[in-house]
Amino acid sequence: MSVVLVVNSGSSSFKYQLIEVDTSRTLASGLVERIGGTGGRARHTDATADGGEGASWDLEVDAPDHFAAFDVMLEAFAAHGPSLASHAPVAVGHRVVQGGARFFEPTIITDLVKINIDELSALAPLHNPANLAGIDAAQRAFPDVPHVAVFDTAFHQTMPPAAYTYAIDREVAAKHRIRRYGFHGTSHQYVSRAAAEYLGRPAAELRMIVLHLGNGASACAVSGGRSVETSMGMTPLEGLVMGTRSGDLDPAILLHLQRRADLSVGEVDRLLNSRSGILGLGGHADMRDLVEAAESGDPDATLALEVYTHRVRSYVGAYAAQLGRVDAIVFTAGVGENAALVREWSLAGLEGFGVELAPELNRLRAPGARRISTDASRTAVLVVPTDEELEIARQTVAAVGPQAG
Repeated sequence: MSVVLVVNSGSSSFKYQLIEVDTSRTLASGLVERIGGTGGRARHTDATADGGEGASWDLEVDAPDHFAAFDVMLEAFAAHGPSLASHAPVAVGHRVVQGGARFFEPTIITDLVKINIDELSALAPLHNPANLAGIDAAQRAFPDVPHVAVFDTAFHQTMPPAAYTYAIDREVAAKHRIRRYGFHGTSHQYVSRAAAEYLGRPAAELRMIVLHLGNGASACAVSGGRSVETSMGMTPLEGLVMGTRSGDLDPAILLHLQRRADLSVGEVDRLLNSRSGILGLGGHADMRDLVEAAESGDPDATLALEVYTHRVRSYVGAYAAQLGRVDAIVFTAGVGENAALVREWSLAGLEGFGVELAPELNRLRAPGARRISTDASRTAVLVVPTDEELEIARQTVAAVGPQAG
């Protein structure tokens, strides 16, 4: 059995999962948070305990840095299981947000790869340094197994130049590496493959639109199993309306705010990333709260929901034009998988494009992949739960090759 430890490291926290790749089974998972601060906490779940029902523990911890946080994780495995001696990982897979144009596949981490990840921090200053801190700590904790970087941007490296090029001076763009990179690639790759399996058709013959709708949100046009267009750009700010992020915006608005409202670059950054989206429009960053407020008659919440779904529908139309035909529209992530009203409003009025939602199937809450369109719908509409950690584990095993056997 190939067991992989998957690590998703942030600046003040990291998540982990121990996955048995051959069976797609999660053996353990956990979180260490408030790294570098006071009141650190850890949560560890042994999914093999209690006859497979699982058992969880919450712990108060002292984690001044990522190295100490990984020691907390190792202590949790030792104290609560499962045993890392009997479930030894053959590799460690790391989520890395920004791979630039340099990384287009899962990559075994070497000193040179770490230098490149560090250099790409200019494009993802909130993410790559934290990802790198997790890599360093994990390599110390697991020095005898290969470590693999799986990049959020990699799946989108198949986009054609017309899709990833911005219409600004080409020399300025080249000097500062300005282009569309896209994000959520690991999720889009997993979900598009899972959708093809659900439909019982080869991914190579399908054209689909994947809508990853969570607190962060992005759309992706997938043709033949390859990303050909995506809504996030050089950064995760572009594209769909999100929980706290604005999505698409006239760039002159930024100049206007700096000139007329006297906002600094930092203040504009915080406005667009932290105080916009459905929070800025409707007062709620969580879609569940926004839908509840809209259904209670709150006009601000209703408008926020209309703006959100209008943007989704616009991207569906644009990507349908790029693809030529759409075999499937796939909803995933927290909002996409659970918010029936968002799905309904996002696809409203698209019957002329062969999209017929089945209201009773759309409202039904059920685990696993499912179809929510009518049998007569020319375009299948699916809900497919994403599993980025499993995708990272699979790509890690693929990168390591025979070493994982």
